[in-house]
Amino acid sequence: MTVMGKQGTILVVDDENGIRQSFKVLFKDSYHVLVAETGKEAIDLLTKNSVDLILLDILLPDVNGLDLLKKLKAIDPNPEVIMVTAVKDVQTAVRAIKLGAYEYIIKPFLVDDVLNAAQRALEKRSLLREVTYLRNELERYHPLDEIIGQDDNMLKIFELISTIADSESAVLIQGESGTGKELVARAIHKLGPRKDHPFVVVSCAAIPPTLIETSLFGHHRGAFTGAIKTAVGKIEIANRGTVFLDDIDTLDISMQAKLLRVIQEKEFERIGSTKVIKVDVRFVAASNQDLSEMIRNGLFREDLFFRLNVFPILLPPLRERRKDISLLLNHFLELNAKRTGKPAKKFSEEALHTLIAYDWPGNVRELSNLVEWSFTTSKEPVIELKDLSSLNVHRARSGNMTLKDAVDAFEQQYIKATLDSVGGSKTKAAEILGIHRNTLLLKTSGAA
Repeated sequence: MTVMGKQGTILVVDDENGIRQSFKVLFKDSYHVLVAETGKEAIDLLTKNSVDLILLDILLPDVNGLDLLKKLKAIDPNPEVIMVTAVKDVQTAVRAIKLGAYEYIIKPFLVDDVLNAAQRALEKRSLLREVTYLRNELERYHPLDEIIGQDDNMLKIFELISTIADSESAVLIQGESGTGKELVARAIHKLGPRKDHPFVVVSCAAIPPTLIETSLFGHHRGAFTGAIKTAVGKIEIANRGTVFLDDIDTLDISMQAKLLRVIQEKEFERIGSTKVIKVDVRFVAASNQDLSEMIRNGLFREDLFFRLNVFPILLPPLRERRKDISLLLNHFLELNAKRTGKPAKKFSEEALHTLIAYDWPGNVRELSNLVEWSFTTSKEPVIELKDLSSLNVHRARSGNMTLKDAVDAFEQQYIKATLDSVGGSKTKAAEILGIHRNTLLLKTSGAA
């Protein structure tokens, strides 16, 4: 297990008690140290604990250290392994490295040599986790780089974010789709003590129910068909950082129960394993549904709600912060100019007044999409109201449509306008829209 407040867990495997105790004294202040005298004890400890580094002797009473190295790597390939032995054999050292050992140290050794080797190995382990996190982040597109707002409602939220950032307790952000819930979560993370550690996004609605558990908790090799290697889950990747659970209302009741245990106990097991993994993470969740109503209908656990709702944040829809609309329009125009390298543009007074009066059912996300489309398709430096006619902002203002119908209507209008701008090419349109071509085909076939 990983003990909170320490840098990780080290497993020492050596049949000499003096060596075991020396390592324990050497590392105890900064790491949680487990010790094993035999290969059997080592396997048992690794099966039950999450380990970052293994210091492994080659000459053990019940098994050859190299054979044990293979078994340990099969159980969990993630810990780095340093072989520590009195055997001065180049071939043995080479074989150990080929089997996955990070380094090979000869007894008697200098304390500084062991400390330096352990530090390098643990840095590599940390780097691999960070690479996994960054790969996940690179798959995401962030059209906004900061929260924009000067409306009184938003100023109160800015103050609240600053107040709760230093806390370790959970945060629940609620608001309509497109109001910027992820931006608020990122701001809380960046302003808090975990800012130098991962911010990991779990898009609950985007992950199929059959895959959400392995995405959150990871799985052990052989846990199910196709699990050819052990995989680390997003919660483990986020250790010492923040987990953002977007659209948490889409989780089924059984997954809500499993998540509740992690939030309460800060521990979990990978699928197919009984090893308890301790994590130190802060949870921030978001929902565009009324969770209180879902609780009354038996669709959301009340105990999970109270665990998450320590610091509630309710984001206002854009129609309730009209003072920010012109600010956001100009912000996104500037972003598009920087992104494309094209000259800056602006909206005419008539277009600006119409857009400020518009109710924006899709909120900031809809606004950013409209700006990108109009910036791309307008040939003039000033974007006129007539240039927005294909998006039908007038009809959507009538108030005769439900929110879902208004959002769906805007989506279809936006897709049609984008297709028209590229001569009907679905491949080019999909690239502009930031979706897969197959997704575009489904959306256009549904509109036909």
